Amino acid sequence: MLVPLHREDVRFVFVGFAVCALCAVGAVISLFGVLAMLLPGRPQPWASHLLRRGALFAGCGAAAVYSLGLFGVLASESQFDDGADSVPAPACRDGFDPETVRGLSHHRSSYLPLRFDCVRADGSVYSSDPSYTWINWTSLSLALAAALLVVGAGYAAEARARRAAAAV
Repeated sequence: MLVPLHREDVRFVFVGFAVCALCAVGAVISLFGVLAMLLPGRPQPWASHLLRRGALFAGCGAAAVYSLGLFGVLASESQFDDGADSVPAPACRDGFDPETVRGLSHHRSSYLPLRFDCVRADGSVYSSDPSYTWINWTSLSLALAAALLVVGAGYAAEARARRAAAAV
């Protein structure tokens, strides 16, 4: 069942899609930079450039995936308490069977890690969208990969500088 969107929600969804698309375009452009390292005439020292371009690719990918989930949580939060039939949150009711929704009292949202949890009166919790799990793990993995690649690029530059100093 689709929930009708208000004009403000449509703008919100558009902004979320635009931010995610911008990050994805950045990831694709940086992927081409990584692949360019395979071609002849690549810049030297190529290992440093490859590590930095890989870090940019992983960072843009992490931002794209995280922004996708972030605007999902923000959209669910904005639909809550927004006119008739908005309490409890539509994200906690729509698409679930009546047995799951029975006793729903409130929701909890989080932006780090991303989640929009629905809480029943007895204290039990269910997720409004199971895709937040893969979004969290993917964005975390890509962000850690980016950080490791940046550290690796720093070590490669330091090792190159030490070799140059030892050669003199």
